[in-house]
Amino acid sequence: MALVLNEEQIMLKDSAAGFLAEKAGVPQLRALRDSGSEAGYDAAVWQEMAGMGWAGIAIPEEFGGLGYGYTGLGLVLEQVGRHLSNSPLESSVLVAATLINELGTEAQKQQWLPAIAGGEALLSLALQEGPHHAPEQVTTSARREGDSYVLSGSKVLVLDAPSARHFLVVARVEADGGLSVFVVPADAAGLTVERRSMVDSRAAGALQLDNVTVPADALLGAAGEAGPALERTLDIANIGLAAELLGLSAEAFERTVVYLQERKQFGRIIGSFQGLQHRAAELFAELELARSIVLKALQAIDEGADNLPQLASAAKAKLCEVAQRASNEAVQMHGGIGMTDEHEIGFFLKRARVAQHTFGDYNYHLDRFARLGGF
Repeated sequence: MALVLNEEQIMLKDSAAGFLAEKAGVPQLRALRDSGSEAGYDAAVWQEMAGMGWAGIAIPEEFGGLGYGYTGLGLVLEQVGRHLSNSPLESSVLVAATLINELGTEAQKQQWLPAIAGGEALLSLALQEGPHHAPEQVTTSARREGDSYVLSGSKVLVLDAPSARHFLVVARVEADGGLSVFVVPADAAGLTVERRSMVDSRAAGALQLDNVTVPADALLGAAGEAGPALERTLDIANIGLAAELLGLSAEAFERTVVYLQERKQFGRIIGSFQGLQHRAAELFAELELARSIVLKALQAIDEGADNLPQLASAAKAKLCEVAQRASNEAVQMHGGIGMTDEHEIGFFLKRARVAQHTFGDYNYHLDRFARLGGF
């Protein structure tokens, strides 16, 4: 498939750009941060997003979605990155809906996916237990007791935890068994949710599960067999995050170019200095390469490509690298004003750092890409 957008995709991208610029841009992010918002996003704006069908873009039509595919969702996420828009689009749609669609039974998909597509159900994946992304290192236990499971353990860096109504908790039914996923209500007895404020002003949380009892039908799919579905979900999530990092990096770059064309030093526009021109030109070339790999990875999801794991890690590693460079260069080229909270450019650096480390950073995915290639 050609690495170009068709007319419908361009319209979707432009529509998302216009809406987010008006309703969920950096000024709104600043206002949410300064108000101490518990959820970290505007619930009314989220309902407008759901009303436009964004929550159901990648959900199959038979489960209440639009069936437009992950390429469409990726285009929206790119604009989310450009505008630093806070919403449950990543936690509930990109991750939770994908995992349910990959792992759940027909009845579970009918129960949850239409509610997610309508913006009514808010779910979040509870996977990570340590300071670094390590999906295979899960110690949370789930023991069977009659018609129920009892879960014990702890989770960290759970996206949008304060506003989530259910969590997809990854656990092991046996100490040496495979991974299982359970749908746990946020108000379940024995579950404690501790809000953690991230450097990018988004809300996350830590979970403590102390003998939390859930019915047997809370188990998604079969016990101990969630590994492949979870891996594919994380691949899709990382491609989505790469799309967001692409938008973030492009916006930071474009704002910086405008500044270089306006700021004067020693009586000259600083954009006329050859050293800054070279740095900007190199970053422009990197962004074009990044755009190609993100679109290729998004298309690979929809096409069911066999090399999705390699493309996912390649895209995430590349975009971590580009976002690091773009955000650093943006702050540096803005000079002293770029270091102040009053200027918006610093918000891009903060969001970049959190997105880079979510579900595996540059080093994790570079190593994984090498291992998948036989190195």
